[in-house]
Amino acid sequence: MLKDNSNKIFVLDTNVVLYDYRCIYSFEEHNVVIPITLLEEVDKFKRGNEIINYNAREFSRELDALVGDRLLKDGIPLDTGGFIMVETDLIKDDFLSEIFWEDNPDHRILSIAYNLALRFGWDRVILVSKDINLRMKAKGIGLKAEDYETGKIKNIDDLYTGKNLIEHVPDDIIDSIFKESSVSIDRYRPPTDPRPNEYFIFRNNGKSVLSVYCSETRSFRHVEKKRAYGVTPRNAEQTFSLDALTDMNRSLVTLAGKAGTGKTLMALAGALEVRKEYRQILMARPIIPLSNRDIGFLPGDIASKLDPYMQPLYDNITFIQNQFGEDSSEYRRINEMLDKEKLMIIPLAYIRGRSLSRAFFIVDEAQNLTPHEVKTIITRAGEGTKIIFTGDPYQIDTPYLDSRSNGLTYLIDKMKGQPLYAHVTLEKGERSHLAELASNLL
Repeated sequence: MLKDNSNKIFVLDTNVVLYDYRCIYSFEEHNVVIPITLLEEVDKFKRGNEIINYNAREFSRELDALVGDRLLKDGIPLDTGGFIMVETDLIKDDFLSEIFWEDNPDHRILSIAYNLALRFGWDRVILVSKDINLRMKAKGIGLKAEDYETGKIKNIDDLYTGKNLIEHVPDDIIDSIFKESSVSIDRYRPPTDPRPNEYFIFRNNGKSVLSVYCSETRSFRHVEKKRAYGVTPRNAEQTFSLDALTDMNRSLVTLAGKAGTGKTLMALAGALEVRKEYRQILMARPIIPLSNRDIGFLPGDIASKLDPYMQPLYDNITFIQNQFGEDSSEYRRINEMLDKEKLMIIPLAYIRGRSLSRAFFIVDEAQNLTPHEVKTIITRAGEGTKIIFTGDPYQIDTPYLDSRSNGLTYLIDKMKGQPLYAHVTLEKGERSHLAELASNLL
């Protein structure tokens, strides 16, 4: 079929399928080639509970349903207008054999793309991979190669921050927000149209007020600086965060920012402040092993295996407890909540298949999730559940995600402007002067 079609030919790497099992439909009218090596590798990933295992299984099912009784070798038409086929030409010519003498899956996929380019033209064949090094190898031998762009935002610098500083606001507007708690947008309209739940600092000659735009009432509501379970916000961004976290009308909140800005601490403090409104407070974070030391090789039972990865969450709980004396009711209440599992720290892998009802669910380090993982988590939300995602879009710990393609960035970009959603980007570090200096300079 490829001979009769002048459109581009996209050769997929295995990591693209493991990232998005429906990737074959993302290339419009162009052709999609599945190297036989990809199918071999996908088969190895089918067992397990991680997202890549789920995607491996779903891709196999998707492909099987699409193919039916037909032969993939001959090419099968896609609804997008292109064709999909499996390619088995792994033979290396002398040039490839001298360069890539080692036989591994990456080099087999490169061989297939190279051989297709020889047959159909170098301008027509493109290798698609989330592996930067493999893309560099492809370009090194004259092949076109690109990242899988579906799910990526265009420009990380334009990512929605959820907050604005407006200068030269009339004094009477600032005074009215203080005195009357709100001002209608018909009375004052900022230079740019506000989005639902967008936060503002209105300022004029040293006088300022914090506010949030409420689309339901079409007004700017005063945001007061309030303590949350012993934690006092130290800047406007943290004040905005606590407002979003404790607002019962906002069922989805994202907090982004570099290390030390207080994202996780604000999320936990906000959860404890409104704990009576929820049946349970859940905290989770992705398990990202360091130095390729898989969790299965760590000693002990599952609890002891997970503790090192969850320790930052326990640290925040301890910090809040230490705002009170050990004999205080607030201190004891946190221990009671932990004992009765009203406050739980769980691995994200346990969330699949569950329905969360009246839960305050905090997902930390969300930048290490794929867009599909974020969607999976949100679709677990039952009636009365509030979900919080926190993370730093620039601090990626997984090999096939970046600042433009991770789940947190994708969520912020897609959800901005939705009435049930609020977002705040925190920029000022509050952990310590040393931590702030290191975050900015190192």
